[in-house]
Amino acid sequence: MKRRAAALALAGMLSACLALTAAAQPTELVPVGRAVGLELETGGVYVAGVDETAQAAGLIKPGDRVLEAGGRPVTQPQELAELVQGSGGEAVVLRILRRGRVMSFTLKPELREGRWRLGLYLREKIAGIGTVTFYDPATGRFGALGHGVSDPVTGAAIEIKGGLAHLAAIESVVMGERGKAGELVKAEQSGPLAGTITQNTPCGLFGLAEGAVFSGPALPVAQPEEVTPGKAEILSCVAGDAPRRYAITILSVHADEAGARDLELCIDDKALLSRTGGIVQGMSGSPILQNGKLVGAVTHVLVQSPARGYGIFLTRMLEQLARYEQGQAA
Repeated sequence: MKRRAAALALAGMLSACLALTAAAQPTELVPVGRAVGLELETGGVYVAGVDETAQAAGLIKPGDRVLEAGGRPVTQPQELAELVQGSGGEAVVLRILRRGRVMSFTLKPELREGRWRLGLYLREKIAGIGTVTFYDPATGRFGALGHGVSDPVTGAAIEIKGGLAHLAAIESVVMGERGKAGELVKAEQSGPLAGTITQNTPCGLFGLAEGAVFSGPALPVAQPEEVTPGKAEILSCVAGDAPRRYAITILSVHADEAGARDLELCIDDKALLSRTGGIVQGMSGSPILQNGKLVGAVTHVLVQSPARGYGIFLTRMLEQLARYEQGQAA
């Protein structure tokens, strides 16, 4: 039975991007628009859910990061499971990180099906779908999403140790409708390796491509002052594995100091609207093109009006990538 792959959360972590000189940025890049399946390895063990009947209910919350158990560091879910099982039912002290604050809780395991359990559902990996925005043939770097990957429950940024991107074929679409975001659904099998993910930043995911998997004609990178309200296109893959150009209108341009909402846009293309209903989860990162230049990436959908949404300047994504590569990330 096929399972729907969870789309990456569209709500990006908003944070000011360090402004670097345009001279330090590439002047031409390959617009990609390919859908990829993303597997991100988190920089720790996170709580995905809590059994409502367990003592932990009301104390431990989804999105909490487990730092220690019984005075020992926890780096994998299995380590916590083994420690709890070895406790023989004695109380276990957990140290967790919640929104920058370290907290401690003493929890007593319960015997269920012959094993001692705390009633916590843990994860150390995140899987979903996103769209690759650009590829730099000179460095092998690529950027995707146009926003950071955040915890779907807390909205807090997810620390990652790395990850993989696989080329994905889109099997079907859950159409967006007023008040409910749609999503792309990829085929069950993973495609060829597209590259490795190295950074999760407020302005996108970045990584190194596998060979020339994203090769293609390059376009000039538009500077923010060159972007104007009016007709434009996005490059996106919403069926199979081949991206297509779709007509949009850039409604307004207003550099957003927090990033991710530099552009307000509207989907005009009837073929895309009939397929998706507008912007859906998984389309984040779709390149925005105007006047033969690479402008930016789609980042958000307006849930109450799914044909409309927001985008980020490509220059802002490049500024953030340069910031991390130079070791200037906060």
